[in-house]
Amino acid sequence: MGRLPRAVSELIGRANRLGGDPRNTNYAGGNASCKATVRDPVTGRDVELMWVKGSGGDLGTLTEAGLAVLRLDRLRSLVEVYPGHEREDEMVAAFDYCLHGKGGAAPSIDTAMHGLVLSPHVDHLHPDAGIALATAADGEKLTRDCFGERVVWVPWRRPGFQLGMDIAAVAAEHPEAIGVVLGGHGITAWGATSDECEANSLEMIRTAQAYIDTHGRAEPLGRHLDEWAPLPDEERRLRAALLFPVLRGLASTDTRQVGHYDDSETVLDFLWSERHPVLAARGTSCPDHFLRTKVRPMVLDLPPGAPPQRAVERLERLHQEYRAEYRAYYERHARAGSPPMRGADPAVVLVPGVGMFSFGADKQTARVAGEFYVNAINVMRAAEALSTYEPISESEKFRIEYWQLEEEKLRRRPAPKALATRVALVTGAGSGIGAATARRLAAEGACVVCADLDEAAAKAVSDELGNADRSVPCRADVSSEDDVAAAVRTAVMAFGGVDLVVNNAGLSISRALLETSVQDWERQHAVMARGSFLVARESARVMQAQGMGGDIVYIVSKNAVFAGPNNVAYGAAKADQAHQVRLLAAELGAIGVRVNGVNPDGVVRGSGIFASGWGAQRAAVYGVAQDKLGEYYAGRTLLKREVLPEHVANAVFVLTGPELSHTTGLLVPVDSGVAAAFLR
Repeated sequence: MGRLPRAVSELIGRANRLGGDPRNTNYAGGNASCKATVRDPVTGRDVELMWVKGSGGDLGTLTEAGLAVLRLDRLRSLVEVYPGHEREDEMVAAFDYCLHGKGGAAPSIDTAMHGLVLSPHVDHLHPDAGIALATAADGEKLTRDCFGERVVWVPWRRPGFQLGMDIAAVAAEHPEAIGVVLGGHGITAWGATSDECEANSLEMIRTAQAYIDTHGRAEPLGRHLDEWAPLPDEERRLRAALLFPVLRGLASTDTRQVGHYDDSETVLDFLWSERHPVLAARGTSCPDHFLRTKVRPMVLDLPPGAPPQRAVERLERLHQEYRAEYRAYYERHARAGSPPMRGADPAVVLVPGVGMFSFGADKQTARVAGEFYVNAINVMRAAEALSTYEPISESEKFRIEYWQLEEEKLRRRPAPKALATRVALVTGAGSGIGAATARRLAAEGACVVCADLDEAAAKAVSDELGNADRSVPCRADVSSEDDVAAAVRTAVMAFGGVDLVVNNAGLSISRALLETSVQDWERQHAVMARGSFLVARESARVMQAQGMGGDIVYIVSKNAVFAGPNNVAYGAAKADQAHQVRLLAAELGAIGVRVNGVNPDGVVRGSGIFASGWGAQRAAVYGVAQDKLGEYYAGRTLLKREVLPEHVANAVFVLTGPELSHTTGLLVPVDSGVAAAFLR
């Protein structure tokens, strides 16, 4: 097709600006389009095309690859064969016959909205201020009072071809209008140029917000109740860390989930208000909201000062009730051909005085679900300030949630990776085996907490793995009970819990018996024997609260079995770790936690231990140059191959992946074959 029209680059810039501001629309919410005439490479004649954000894309990060490109003459011809709103879902498949050229994104359900409106540029957005008008009981009157003739009300209709026709008719009948408020949904604006369209979108959003600010009543959510007041910061975070694993386990009853925690002022203030139980029960309204938050959240009905165990017991009871109510909701509205129920667990849990816990198939999904519920809180507050918050009916929500088109979109998602939804804590993650293990677990889909005594090294590895949706760092001296508790709490607060622990932190001092001081002995045992015990104990508490099983892997050593010279403190500490594997496997199997270990040897390259002096000491013991130590270790093995950190990481993955689900208490040698260290 040659060079793209200028209108397309203007569209991408406009979409990124609008989508980058949460006041305008939510993540992956809304869409934008432009129309332009280009030369058809087949006929050589001019053809009018439309570029529109494709299905599942995000305006704030939109690129050319995220656009669907369609011929307008073919798209508009679909009006002539439209079978009526009872069969409008069939029109999505028809969009494929309107595509122009190769590649591009799949057209979304909103394609007709953009193509049937004649204006060259169209935006469809979900701003909180706009949805507040759209969900108010007298939204049509409020829209007229707010905008006059510049914006027209369109009653609720499920997104689709008929809604596109409705909007196009309104635009044609009201040439003075710059856009519409879609009942129960959002806003759509248009313009002759990209700048005019963006200005019209922003005018609608800002005018709606100014109207709410000017005309809204004070305390729309009711007065603050003392018994729902937020706990002090430190106490609130400790209570959240206590409840989060329990909630994650409950939310994972049907499908394992990752969690996100939000104690922002918006959330805490909503839960402090007297009307939050009533409003939360009404559920969210905008289709983008409840597709991610479910029809309504689960709300703890105890004050934040209630004893923790009472809160846990009440949450367990409320969860049973929520599941029963959700199943009843499904059965009330399911029809022949409806997709099967996807799961009855809540996606959002509200705990007064503590905050909001949201859940999803990965951290980003969990975080976005929480962000959408914050949008919903803003909408409820504004709608109640002007009128009464009145979302669309439950039956309409069901039609959206269990839409066949939504089901097909879910089926198109790639299969999850082997460790998806698993939360991993790796100690000593700043270098060597720990860093390689963190990389491998992240590559297999796990959320990873990189813990290391060297905070900068932990951060460097964590940053390499991705943003905070993928990995977070923390400083931890594993010999410190407080540090270990803080590291595990970091995992809990970042992702909802802990599923997979790699006890890798270590150090080594190579000295003969008579030269080994008590300090040498105690230091090595403090890090490896005591440290592994502390990490395992603190993690097991979380795993027990979650009730989802788990994995603990010890990075032990060939030296736990092999008796080498000048190595008494290190070898004894490693033997302690090896027996911890057996002891904990025997104990923690009762809660579904597997405990295994890896016995590496000669891992020189990239090793923090070898770089800190151990390499020079061992090279001196064996009478070889330090830079030849890896070759020396390889030469004495059966396979004659050097062991790298990645080889140990591979073993950790195999032990924690799906293939060895029935294995516990195993120590796996990764040493290229050291006969003297064969396990007997």
